[in-house]
Amino acid sequence: MSILAILKSRALAGMEAQEVSVEVHLANGLPAFTIVGLADTEVKEAKDRVRAAIQNGGFDFPAQRITVNLAPADLPKESGRFDLPIALGILAASKQIPSRRLHQYEFAGELSLSGELRPIRGALAMSLATRRDGGCLAFILPMANADEAALVANAAIYPAATLLDVCRHFAGKSVDNMLSRHEAMPVVVPQEYPDFADVKGQTFVKRALEVAAAGSHSVLMVGPPGTGKTMLASRFAGLLPEMSDDEALESAAVQSLAGNFRIGQWKHRPFRAPHHTSSGPALVGGGSVPRPGEISLAHRGVLFLDELPEFNRHVLDVLREPMESGRITISRAARQADFPADFQLIAAMNPCPCGYFGHGGVVCRCTPDIMLRYQSRISGPLLDRIDIQIEVAAVPPDILAAPAHGESSAVIAARVQAAASLQLERQGKRNQYLTPREIDHYCKLDRISKSTLKHSMESFHWSGRAYHRILRVARTIADIAKSERIQEHHLSEAVQYRRALLTD
Repeated sequence: MSILAILKSRALAGMEAQEVSVEVHLANGLPAFTIVGLADTEVKEAKDRVRAAIQNGGFDFPAQRITVNLAPADLPKESGRFDLPIALGILAASKQIPSRRLHQYEFAGELSLSGELRPIRGALAMSLATRRDGGCLAFILPMANADEAALVANAAIYPAATLLDVCRHFAGKSVDNMLSRHEAMPVVVPQEYPDFADVKGQTFVKRALEVAAAGSHSVLMVGPPGTGKTMLASRFAGLLPEMSDDEALESAAVQSLAGNFRIGQWKHRPFRAPHHTSSGPALVGGGSVPRPGEISLAHRGVLFLDELPEFNRHVLDVLREPMESGRITISRAARQADFPADFQLIAAMNPCPCGYFGHGGVVCRCTPDIMLRYQSRISGPLLDRIDIQIEVAAVPPDILAAPAHGESSAVIAARVQAAASLQLERQGKRNQYLTPREIDHYCKLDRISKSTLKHSMESFHWSGRAYHRILRVARTIADIAKSERIQEHHLSEAVQYRRALLTD
């Protein structure tokens, strides 16, 4: 005699969470426990966890031939998320819990040996997939994942603390034994950022960062050590506009895949600052089971790369495609994963190996050849994709000694928010994302401005990509000034933001 129980769960493949049928078959014969369906080591280890959890929950573990099939068979399965549906399938097939309502739910959760449900990665991505697929199934998962999974509108989330709680839900006849539907009540906690008012001097750089924040433009700061590049970058995220619900959900889903999301981070723009020793897979994502890298964890936020030339050149060049497309596709022999990577790049570097070229107070001893080799660690195509490239000069001692009296981050952020709202109202997107056709429509120049831009293009040998990026920056400067059209001084300011770069 053989008995079959079928439950639903999901497997992660990049940002996708595809449906998996957990089929549990009990048959007579010598006791055995087999898991099939392209399961990795973590999933196969579920045999010992499930056995202990069932026995410690007061149930009998069947002394039969148990076969668990995770379908579809060609979809890789990883992590302990299948522990809960496997355990419930065994209990249902052995008639220890009723099976009549199991088809109304999806299940995910890792079991401890005592039967406690431990949190899993990607609960939010799984909940999003359930809604996207048009499914009306409720979702039972660990208590620790309830808040993030319930962020999806109309998601039916039923959190449980233990395997026994889930069994009571299906076996109980009273409301007291039933699991309660969880309603997410995220409270946006203001994030504390360092204040721009603490930065003395650097008025030109602050203005450039304001423009970058308003239009979502990338920035490269070039200057000697101690001029405040890292200090300015650490305060930049405090200028960014508020996240929309969709942006917050996208960012939270990526954080959930990495197991980093906490409900207190809701609507906080991520700020990632990987060390210059980071490898290519660490930056863009990878692994035998593809995981998101730093550029994806910075989705809808800031990626800060300090000491830019110290990064491996091949590592930096992998940024070129995602900076254009806002996505990264990781291909492996057996699988492919697609992750969002719409980040705002803020980079900083010294002008030369010693760092003091152009300092004024310290003599630079680097020869032109040494400087050229140092700066050549950053490829031209990558530099071409950075909208704003500015010099951060040393601050005079008298300014450092004077009290700080600059504008606060709150004042600057208010102007940024107004400019960003204007862009969304006019074109439905930030200026950084304008297509060439939209640039022709929204970034029209008068005769004098056209002449200025033409002269700059010829003088600095800028590419067509640089042409479009200058127009986008000029459009942002005009938006901050609440100007309907781009004026000549708006364009001139945008041109200045691509000139103070290297030694050309």
